Amino acid sequence: MNKYTEAEPSPLTTGDDAIMVADAGAEADQIERLDAWRRARDDARVEAARKALRQAAADGTNIMPASLEAARAGMTTGEWGDTIRGVFGQYRAPTGVSAAPSNQTQGLEELRGEVDSVSTRLGERLRLMVAKPGLDGHSNGAEQIAARARDVGIDMTYDGIRLTPSEIADRALETNPHVIGVSVLSGSHLKLLKDLVAELKNRGLGATPVIVGGIIPDADAESLKQLGVAAIYTPKDFELNGIMRDIVEIADPGHVAAE
Repeated sequence: MNKYTEAEPSPLTTGDDAIMVADAGAEADQIERLDAWRRARDDARVEAARKALRQAAADGTNIMPASLEAARAGMTTGEWGDTIRGVFGQYRAPTGVSAAPSNQTQGLEELRGEVDSVSTRLGERLRLMVAKPGLDGHSNGAEQIAARARDVGIDMTYDGIRLTPSEIADRALETNPHVIGVSVLSGSHLKLLKDLVAELKNRGLGATPVIVGGIIPDADAESLKQLGVAAIYTPKDFELNGIMRDIVEIADPGHVAAE
């Protein structure tokens, strides 16, 4: 036992490949090939196929013949999906976090008092929006934040996984949160946060503080701060009550004035 006290550095935690990130060149290449595909197809045939598909979906008839013609005409999978969603809408699975507080609020009295105090200073209940952008399906951390925020008395909004930055910004425009918490565990935090910050600014929400949680290297954390991100959390920051106190402080009008 304990005979071997030395080891090679783990490839999971060291080196340039420790955090896998999307290849911007591969993304650009895929987009160009998709654009080339669309330029080469018969647009009139694609539009006719789209109308037939939409009509079949609306009528409740078999959509397979229309789908086959759409594929033969060169319609992309995304265009096919958008057409179907335009008729039926998009199903959003339950997030697992209800709006009603749980019965496990023992020991949270002090935090609930802090939330009440900052809400009084704000002139309204402190609101937090928890968001999961991109294709990342690991929602457990985001749901824990949402549930704890709810239980300490914060007016919490969480709409589940796989939202685009534009959808998140639209939802923020509806709910007008005092803080937006973004969870990204896919390694795409830089691109997604850059897009989200731009979308928020386009909607006049550039002053809304954004906090981020995820697998974020120190160098990326610095880049996020330069984008204006107010706080960054990694797996080592697992103390939920501490994060709640940070949210209270960030939302406090006195904190904004002090900056």
